[in-house]
Amino acid sequence: MPYKIEDLKPCIAAVQVDNERVKVTRYTFPPGTDTGWHTHGHDYVVVPTRAGTLTIIDKDGSTRDVDYVPSESYFRTLGAEHDVANLSDNTVEFVEIELK
Repeated sequence: MPYKIEDLKPCIAAVQVDNERVKVTRYTFPPGTDTGWHTHGHDYVVVPTRAGTLTIIDKDGSTRDVDYVPSESYFRTLGAEHDVANLSDNTVEFVEIELK
């Protein structure tokens, strides 16, 4: 991995929709960026739009690499606590849809 977790900069988060029912945010991860530590307050769906591998840093400090493939969406329940980091040399992007 060319990037170290302690050296990461914030990814780009662009809110596209935010109303009483959903919040839609496009996350763009240039190399060497992350979301920062966060806890999901809603159920959510992730829709990858640009392929690549992101590293999930879990609450206990463990890490796991996840391959993002455009249009291969997934669902998670509220309460997930993690940081999402791009430790690769390629930009990765997804749209997150939070269900309020």
